[in-house]
Amino acid sequence: MFARRDVLKGGVLGLLAAVMPGLRAAEATKLILLGTQGGPNVTLKRGETASLLVVGGEPYLIDCGYGTLRALSQSGVSFLTVGNIFLTHLHDDHTSDLVALLSHQWTHGRVKPTAIYGPWGTNSLVEAANHFNEINTEIRVVDEARSIMPKDLFKGTVVPASAQPVSVVSNEAVKVTAVENTHFLADSKAKMPHRSLAYRFDTKDRSIVFAGDTNYSDNLVALAKGADMLVCEVMEVEATQKKFDERVKKGYYADNPQGVWAHIIGAHTSTVDAGRMAAAAGVKTLVFTHVIPGALAELKDDAYIKGAAEHFKGKIIVGKDQMVL
Repeated sequence: MFARRDVLKGGVLGLLAAVMPGLRAAEATKLILLGTQGGPNVTLKRGETASLLVVGGEPYLIDCGYGTLRALSQSGVSFLTVGNIFLTHLHDDHTSDLVALLSHQWTHGRVKPTAIYGPWGTNSLVEAANHFNEINTEIRVVDEARSIMPKDLFKGTVVPASAQPVSVVSNEAVKVTAVENTHFLADSKAKMPHRSLAYRFDTKDRSIVFAGDTNYSDNLVALAKGADMLVCEVMEVEATQKKFDERVKKGYYADNPQGVWAHIIGAHTSTVDAGRMAAAAGVKTLVFTHVIPGALAELKDDAYIKGAAEHFKGKIIVGKDQMVL
């Protein structure tokens, strides 16, 4: 198990270079966990969900929860270079910093388009982000003689939610495919068009799957077959329920606490199910992100690992913000 960022950065990339002599360390695929807090929870110790995959020096952002823009700066990867963003679903803890990221890209002079991929509604979300930036744009066009408009740079592309892998991006460096996971259950899906996705990135040296928020998902297991790494959310149920009950007593979720809890328990991945999916997929390494309760109740890593290890015998890593893998 890895614990320190400097060890991770040098050790993992150095190992990849040794295993693949033709691959320079700078070209090796690396994963940076930008935000690892589960749920719409703003904390001082963990940012909301966001991960960065750097492939041949090109950054690919997966989810964009609150704190992502700052976390990018902390990681040393310029937010101006992020040209591809993949949203697993459109809950606010996965999208809150999208507006900030896009508006700052425009303000700081990005001239290449930024593509935003995600499920149904992603195009509307990006249009709304551009609309948010209209006043800023009007002012700077006059004050600074800007010539490129945000609407010409930032566009959303809807990825179909399918049980079979759908091609999202394919180039010489990476192939990205997606499937629908089970974050939205049948009763909810019958009442709305919104869906939730998992993504797989296949590069020259690694295959990494991002589960997104999900309950046990056969589609995800199939997508992750034989992957080097499964980046999966995790929930320690007992500690999460205890913290939830404490919050309800303080007035949180006052409109319908029962409905909120039903979603939390029914649409997320327990430690045991994370291990079951990793084992069924035959992945080499299971990485936990979107950790619940995370910073809300500081548990030791073993609290998350124990349940997963009942089924998965490979390496298990409990993610922390700015961890490099």
